[in-house]
Amino acid sequence: MSHDALEPRIVEHLGERAKRPLKLKEIARGLGVGDAGYQALKATLARLTDEGVIYRIKGQRYALPEQINLVVGRLDGTRGGAGFVVPERRLPGPDIFVPSHRLAGARHGDRVVARTEHRRRAGNPEGQVIRVLERARTKVVGTLQHGKHFGFVRPDNPRLRFDVFVAGEHLQDAGEGQKVVATIDDWGDGTKSPEGRITEVLGDADAPGVDILSIIMGHGLDTEFPGAVESAATEITVDLELEAGRRLDLRDRVAFTIDPADAKDFDDALSVRQLDDDLYEIGIHIADVSHYVAMDSEIDDEAYERATSIYLVDRVIPMLPERLSNDLCSLVPNKDRLTYSVIATVDGEANVRDYKIAETVIRSRFRLNYVEAQAMIQSEPEVEEHKEVMWELQTLRRLAKVLKNRRAERGSLDFDLPEAAVELDEEGFPININEKVRLDSMRLIEEFMLLANEIVARHASEHKIPFIYRVHERPSPEKVERIRRFAAVCGCPLTGRGNEIEPQHLAKLLSDVKGKPEEELTNSVVLTSMMRASYQVENNGHFGLAAEHYGHFTSPIRRYPDLVAHRVLKRHNAGERWKDAAPRERLIARLEKTADHASLRERIADDAERDSIDLKKVEFMERHIGDEFSGCISRVRSFGFFVRLDDYFVDGLVHVSGLDDDYYEFNEDHYALLGQNTGRRFRLADPVRVSVESVNKDARQIDFALIERET
Repeated sequence: MSHDALEPRIVEHLGERAKRPLKLKEIARGLGVGDAGYQALKATLARLTDEGVIYRIKGQRYALPEQINLVVGRLDGTRGGAGFVVPERRLPGPDIFVPSHRLAGARHGDRVVARTEHRRRAGNPEGQVIRVLERARTKVVGTLQHGKHFGFVRPDNPRLRFDVFVAGEHLQDAGEGQKVVATIDDWGDGTKSPEGRITEVLGDADAPGVDILSIIMGHGLDTEFPGAVESAATEITVDLELEAGRRLDLRDRVAFTIDPADAKDFDDALSVRQLDDDLYEIGIHIADVSHYVAMDSEIDDEAYERATSIYLVDRVIPMLPERLSNDLCSLVPNKDRLTYSVIATVDGEANVRDYKIAETVIRSRFRLNYVEAQAMIQSEPEVEEHKEVMWELQTLRRLAKVLKNRRAERGSLDFDLPEAAVELDEEGFPININEKVRLDSMRLIEEFMLLANEIVARHASEHKIPFIYRVHERPSPEKVERIRRFAAVCGCPLTGRGNEIEPQHLAKLLSDVKGKPEEELTNSVVLTSMMRASYQVENNGHFGLAAEHYGHFTSPIRRYPDLVAHRVLKRHNAGERWKDAAPRERLIARLEKTADHASLRERIADDAERDSIDLKKVEFMERHIGDEFSGCISRVRSFGFFVRLDDYFVDGLVHVSGLDDDYYEFNEDHYALLGQNTGRRFRLADPVRVSVESVNKDARQIDFALIERET
């Protein structure tokens, strides 16, 4: 019996049939494994133990971690040195808080086994790390500090609370203060610094490009594809006419793309035509990456490892080689392209009357950017030929508004948090930072991508197709209580009883604060109180979208789960039904592994993207040290308050130590700092005037000094 076939049987036996931890021979007897399969069973148990799927206790007995009060997950380190163990998908539950002295040498991002020690009445249960299963990194990027015959590398990532000791013979002639890459040779036991060697010198910290390069390498991102992958992509060819002969040919449809002005790849296009007075056919056409990228090929293996494209402030690190992402798969205008389409028949109220999911071929007529599409929505086309698709744009916009309103009625949460738009010069230096503008043309695209994703996920669920869903769990009772307290402070009480909360209750809160000074923070508090969305094979719904079925289908150029969705849907369309248990279980196990990996890579991508923006904000404000600005208090914490500037989309900290006219206490219920003697208070949305006091590039922190509170 193969290892793959043994794994689910072992897990099922230990989890559902065994009444106690079992020895190897007992497991073999329970599974009916004879002498011929004994070594395979032994090897599978060893592998599952290494992976943390099962745990071996005293007496050489095996059990599932959850049966013996253990949790397997990733350590999410804090800047203060503690951490939270985030349970893996198969072991759902609250995050486990681990104090710094109980980390047992585990570092931020490591995959660990933790034991829950006790559960507190409020907040997260507390525990300790008992084993590190997998290190998140083998290298760190940081700043070198020289000793006499040795050096220390201080990591740039503020959540890596350690220095790497480097002996003199391993310093590679790196200079004091330079950015370097250190490879870890010995992590130690947590009581002393890890030891390593410098394997690359990036250069002086202020040299052009070193800053973003540090972020890229610090997150373990690869900017180049292996030569074999690039070669394989170059060799791909397609006979479009031959392929079009077996597909639904939609080249006569008026299709077009709408993307940012600087976009390089176009993986979705729209079309619409009227069938009768109150019936429309909407085509949501997605680049058919799965036609070009065969499963388990060199290109596929690399795409799996990357799992997502990463959008840094000055560049894109793609999931697929340029030959695919910007050429063969990109839906450029006036070129025949292979697509996988959701074709929905809707009425005038955007109710889906029918749909089909089909392999298609299209020819995009126009490549529109958001500004051009917005002008057409407003009947003010900037280009004369764009008038040819004004009816299509305006029809789609009307239907998109109906879809959005219907989502709002069911309780879908429409977070409208502002984002930073960073403008760089030719050397990558920030010259302006403003708030991104949200246009109706952007919302139009979002609505139809949401529609396609819901249709596909519902189709997979109803037809029992093994699938990767995009799942968003309900917020925990503790987080609901946090939102409830905050809403009361804002004067907009949260409806719903106790910890029983539905998306509609949160949607009403967000609607009630619309246009008020508290709007942005309310959005932020609600968003940060949500569970993080993840990829799962169980269809547990999407709380934030108030959607019973949701998956990712519309971006296979930049998201690996979308590529996988295309593959399984095509197999189903070709007649495969996975009726036999063994092949179905093997596919589900593969999808589970992909879902977990993609969720992890998504978090890494998010961190890298946020770090790149924060770094440019710090660099931008460095040249404004001493300058004065007006702003509003955007967040209040026990250690001070953050101020969002009026002139630039930048936040900085006014530390409580700089408020020297009184002793200030943090009033958590009112999100305010209150002076004990003067009665002076600093609250959310209060206008203030500040000066830029200092910046710290390594910590990516901007410090303001309070000048006065404005009235």
